[in-house]
Amino acid sequence: MASPEILVVGGGPAGSSAAIWLARAGHQVTLVEAKEYPRDKTCGDGLTPRAIYQLMDMGFDFDTPAFHRIDGLRSYAGDDLMIEMSWPEHSRYPNWGGVIRRRDLDEQVARLAEKEGVTVRQKTTASPVLEDGRVTAVDLNSGGEVERVTPGITIIADGSQNRFGRELGVTRRKDYPLGLAARGYFSSPRSTDPFLESQLDLRDSSGATMPGYGWVFPLGDGTVNVGVGLLSTFTRWKHVNTTNMMNDYVATAPEYWGLSEESRVSKPMGGKLIMSYSRGPLVGANWVVVGDAAGAINPWNGEGISYAYETGRLAAHYVSQAIGADDFSLLHRYTQHLEDEFGLYYKMARIFVKAIGRPAVMRTLAHTGLRNRPLMEWTLKVMSNLLDEDEKQFGERAYDALAAMVRVLPVR
Repeated sequence: MASPEILVVGGGPAGSSAAIWLARAGHQVTLVEAKEYPRDKTCGDGLTPRAIYQLMDMGFDFDTPAFHRIDGLRSYAGDDLMIEMSWPEHSRYPNWGGVIRRRDLDEQVARLAEKEGVTVRQKTTASPVLEDGRVTAVDLNSGGEVERVTPGITIIADGSQNRFGRELGVTRRKDYPLGLAARGYFSSPRSTDPFLESQLDLRDSSGATMPGYGWVFPLGDGTVNVGVGLLSTFTRWKHVNTTNMMNDYVATAPEYWGLSEESRVSKPMGGKLIMSYSRGPLVGANWVVVGDAAGAINPWNGEGISYAYETGRLAAHYVSQAIGADDFSLLHRYTQHLEDEFGLYYKMARIFVKAIGRPAVMRTLAHTGLRNRPLMEWTLKVMSNLLDEDEKQFGERAYDALAAMVRVLPVR
């Protein structure tokens, strides 16, 4: 094939988003995906209103049977405390979310990219050819046949493993938090529940506190996505087996979900959650990194899909500007935009996850919060990044309060 103007490496949310917006701006784009659609991903499959907003703009069809609408969040702390909260009203984002398996979501968004004129090549891996930090060519391997292309700009959207990016010198800051998660699918009589559910005071079968959190996300098709997660801010996180955590969570989850070994329909899958824009550099001489490859996951709640869509869209905007001006230094506006929009918010999150990495603190905060509906509704807005414009003025004060809280927390 002829060399594309822009090559996108990775066909998940970030890559497909970047490809769609670049194609709409009139650019010639090729997207390569290492696997074949549909393919499974380790993911909670949940979509917040931020993700719904991006999908609406891309023209996603929410009437697909694979999509289940979600009205809000139900949170527990142990067996005695529970609160249900609807998604907040917002001047920009809708007041609803959803759940859809990534195998369905990613395929459908990739099809939207094709409709925009993007060339999508599946079962194709990419390897960079470098010279002084510049991607001079990319070798595309499809079934053992290698083809060399010379795109003007490459967008790296190859997920948390970031194999392509690592060859360019993209590394992760080890002092920033990361998450570990595992998920599986179960049949459930309550799969049409309109609420996401989270357990903030996770216990094992003996009743002992476990680090982390658990979730049940209903898919509306007779099944639910069940998972657990924990943060690297927990002192002994490297010794935690997330599969064992999930088995304990399944054994102690509310009975109405009907979770058991007999209702399990898939083996658990686990992975790392690279958070807080902990990877860098995100821009090079003629390349940009987006989505999970950039560590874009929100540390507040582990959400990655919406930030993948957003970073892909932002990268497309600045790539188009750079090409139009024939000035690739303009690509650096992408990283400045990320800092301006997310810098303080993610800084606050890093302080927060440092605090809740201590199970006793997590338990105390959860039990206190669930007794105070206004506080929990505010917390949902913050953790889902759904503060409206007139509420963001509280950001600096919230940051100072979080910093003060962490300073006085007990060491143990």
